[in-house]
Amino acid sequence: MKIFVGGITGDFDDLDLKEMFELYGEVKSAQVIRDRATGKSKGFGFVEMPNATEAQETITLLDGVGLYGKKIAVKPAEDQPRPGGSSPRPGGGGFNRSGGSSSGGFNNGNRGGGSSSGGSWGNRSGGGDRGGSSDRGGNDRGPRRY
Repeated sequence: MKIFVGGITGDFDDLDLKEMFELYGEVKSAQVIRDRATGKSKGFGFVEMPNATEAQETITLLDGVGLYGKKIAVKPAEDQPRPGGSSPRPGGGGFNRSGGSSSGGFNNGNRGGGSSSGGSWGNRSGGGDRGGSSDRGGNDRGPRRY
């Protein structure tokens, strides 16, 4: 059973989380979620316990407990769709992504564009995903990929 743990302090790491939950049963995995850019903890994590009974007892015992001066939230994790996965909305896209229509992704007047006559962004000509035929000098790397 996958368990959500919220309200953990920034200096809490994967090993601390795993050791805390191992006091209540077998732990398959434990992960503190971190910001990709800074590496700092986002204040929550997930623990996976293979025994559902142990997991439920642990949730009951630890939810609302104080940890380093903060109350933690311990709840069964809910399955969330992954970013970039299939979406029930037609079109899709987003900034700089095409999808759904020929007008491109971030369709706000003069941004993006799926056709060569699409809007301009700055003084660049051409459409598509920020490619175009802009001559900025020394840029021989080809089209940008995000």
